[in-house]
Amino acid sequence: MSDLFIIGASGTRAYRQAMAAISENIANASTDGYSRRSLTTVESGSSTATMATYISRANFGGTEVSGVVRAADPYLDATVRYTGMALSNSTARLRWMSDIEGALNDTDTGIGKLMTGMFQNIDKLAASPNDRSLRVTTLDSISRVAEAFQRTSADLAQVSAGIGTEAQASVESINRSLSQLADINNSLLRSQPGTSAYAQLLDSRDAALNTLSANLNVDISFGAHDQAQISFNGQSLVQGNAATTVALTVNANGTLALATSGGTALTAPANGTLGGLFSAASTTAQRRTSLDTLAQQFVTDINAWHAQGRTDANAAGGALLSGTSAASVTALITDPAALATKSADGTLNGNLLTASTVLRGNGSVEQGWTSLIATQANLLASVKAEQSTAQSRSDQAIAAREAVSGVDLDMEAAELLRLQQAYSGSAKILQIAKETVDAILQII
Repeated sequence: MSDLFIIGASGTRAYRQAMAAISENIANASTDGYSRRSLTTVESGSSTATMATYISRANFGGTEVSGVVRAADPYLDATVRYTGMALSNSTARLRWMSDIEGALNDTDTGIGKLMTGMFQNIDKLAASPNDRSLRVTTLDSISRVAEAFQRTSADLAQVSAGIGTEAQASVESINRSLSQLADINNSLLRSQPGTSAYAQLLDSRDAALNTLSANLNVDISFGAHDQAQISFNGQSLVQGNAATTVALTVNANGTLALATSGGTALTAPANGTLGGLFSAASTTAQRRTSLDTLAQQFVTDINAWHAQGRTDANAAGGALLSGTSAASVTALITDPAALATKSADGTLNGNLLTASTVLRGNGSVEQGWTSLIATQANLLASVKAEQSTAQSRSDQAIAAREAVSGVDLDMEAAELLRLQQAYSGSAKILQIAKETVDAILQII
């Protein structure tokens, strides 16, 4: 009779814990990084009689919980990390490539359109070289191009500063993840596999790995007790409960450099958010350099063109612009009478007529600007396509993992009903055993 009590009690304990696992799944159905839990049960060993003369030929021991199983697939988890890394990279690049295009500002207030307007004003002045208002308009249009160079330079510098700020935030997130993984490794070593606490630690480990890999293309392996071992291009970052943090340096031109907190230089990240920011910073630096080159050429070409002309007083044209970079381009002449409209032979609009041939065409600033805008537009279109593909791949990987690790509320509810019936059945066994014992005692 004691067997019935043992079997019934073991069943109620096991099914109560199984229902607790189901309840945990339902409660955490919307929790990010949560992997579905289930229990495995095994048959308990048959109880052994203590009486030497008693021989049991049908003695049962019931059931017992052998452990908590966390639904996870290492391959699917790795795929989610890899696709998430690529998505974070392309997303970071897309944001800043869009900002670079916005800073270059190929609109009516941008360098290209203002430069076209400048040439149009020069052509209008050539038709009426003595018109003072047209002279004022022409000088103003030259000044507006110079101001556009300054504004574009400032906007690109702001993009560089923004990239540096976001990169620093990414590095801080990386370092937090590295420290978390070291702590989790220490806890995993002290925890018992197959327990709910161990499953929670694995969830926390995977969440930290997802955050880390989204920011940096680290190499991940697993050691004893599922401890994560992290390295980056051969440099160990997490080993056991020891973590090596990283540090970011923003160079004068806006490009980025990475090193360990101890000063060991690291190669530039190739993927993840930080890799995208390194790439964006490099591209921004290139655009700033190209802009400075165009600004220097603009100053040189405009001044050379103006110097070959003559003013109303028959003096050689003075410098219209100064500056050695886009940020320093400044218009110098504001007096309409100082504009060298005449050619050396005295033709009133002679110098104005040469503007198109001298300042426009192959190798000109105008053509260089067009090329710069086209290069950036092509790069932006390429990054948009890459980001769209990365988003699709990441969504597919997450869906595949969720099919294994995610919580389906309908399935959990059905399983909960089944376990409830099993629990009621085990409780019924205890009830029957009690009633039987009571009946025997009454007979005695």
